[in-house]
Amino acid sequence: MAKLKLGPIADDKPVKVSLELPAGLHRDLVTYADVLARDTGQPAADPVRLIAPMLERFMATDREFAKARRATAR
Repeated sequence: MAKLKLGPIADDKPVKVSLELPAGLHRDLVTYADVLARDTGQPAADPVRLIAPMLERFMATDREFAKARRATAR
């Protein structure tokens, strides 16, 4: 079993954002969705639904971003 950084995807009200992804990145998202489904025992999520949790996780673990965010909140 893989130790992925993402857990189950929360069912949350989305905000529509349109973007283009390189084909290779989309293929990786599809693969990640499949691995995540096997890991969590849930059906495979639409790969597009992985983008927001991945960005959230990335920003939550970026120390420099956290520092900058604290500095701008003052």
